[in-house]
Amino acid sequence: MSGLDLSTPIDEAAIRAYRLGRVRQGLSQADMAGILLVDPINLRYATGSRNMQVWTMHNMVRYAFVGTQGPVVLFETGAAQHLARGLETIDEIRPSLSFDYMVVGERRHEMAGRLAAEIADLARASGGGGRLAIDRADLLAVSAFEAQGLELADGKPLMERARAIKSVEEVRAFKSSLAVCEAGVAAMRAALRPGMRETEALAAMLQASVALGAEYPETRLLSSGPRTNPWFQETSDRVIEAGDLLSFDTDLIGPMGFFTDISRSWVVGETAPNDEQRTIYDLSRRQLEHNIGLLRPGISFMEYAERSFPLPEAYIANRYADIAHGCGLGVEYPLIWYAEDADKGAYDGVFAENMIVCVESYIGAEDGHEGVKLEQPVWITAAGPVVLSDYPLEDDYA
Repeated sequence: MSGLDLSTPIDEAAIRAYRLGRVRQGLSQADMAGILLVDPINLRYATGSRNMQVWTMHNMVRYAFVGTQGPVVLFETGAAQHLARGLETIDEIRPSLSFDYMVVGERRHEMAGRLAAEIADLARASGGGGRLAIDRADLLAVSAFEAQGLELADGKPLMERARAIKSVEEVRAFKSSLAVCEAGVAAMRAALRPGMRETEALAAMLQASVALGAEYPETRLLSSGPRTNPWFQETSDRVIEAGDLLSFDTDLIGPMGFFTDISRSWVVGETAPNDEQRTIYDLSRRQLEHNIGLLRPGISFMEYAERSFPLPEAYIANRYADIAHGCGLGVEYPLIWYAEDADKGAYDGVFAENMIVCVESYIGAEDGHEGVKLEQPVWITAAGPVVLSDYPLEDDYA
């Protein structure tokens, strides 16, 4: 139990103010005039606005300029400008200028130039010596901004670090959003039966979650029986049999845009776990609980990885992609690699108070029949780790 009081409504305005303050603090420390935000997740974080979240992830049609000391200007599609009216984080809403080839065809260079000129005017008016951060850009955008004489900087690190530290009100909101995901999981378990297809099980969870305000799933990671090993097999039309393990990762965007991310594994039907299922479930739970117990403000990422639960040799080859990762409006900084994967990009840093970290476990032997996936979101407090999910693990599988 988290101990968070959810008896009063979430103050979303306070969350928006805190988040915009985090962005501007990072901009000031980096001596930037401002940042151009294109990623819909970062747009939502800094302004509280959203519009066709998934579609705009692959179609560049909306963006925002956040001045370090100047205004926040949202550039929105012409027919959707009403969506952001009334948000106190936004000083002005203007029509967006896309340079996406699908939208403007061979006028893409012209439109990129017009967009860059408009943003350059805002950046120069905001001080910072003409230095502009951009969270995501393609070749046309970079060329157009350089033609304006702006010095560009990678805005991704700034946004990741801003998003990493939550306010207590954000943690309350995350917990509230997570409850919707957990209700969807409970609805799926109630509907689960031998003879059901994997797709039907997933649909039961999504239907119940969306009915309560969830937005969309980021993945389709639910599998059964032999399809649980190795992991990362997307949901199929396989018929689930009595005695199968069902393993899943919710990866669900819940109310208020939070990435509500838990994993569970169950034996399907009125069947006791077999010896292999008990062995891998026990290992997964021990890995999860050991690694949760290590989380404290001040522990470094490298130290955490070194002290993490040692996987038995039989399970190393099929290990999960990471030991833990930050969580907020998506999978966020930091990502903690296994020691075996250090050469893939492992980096150091320090866990801090008020991070939310999802601790991951997957146990499946290289030659095993099935695999167990467990995951818990954890709030790092001054007193230590607090598990935010109230959905139980299986006490009788060990």
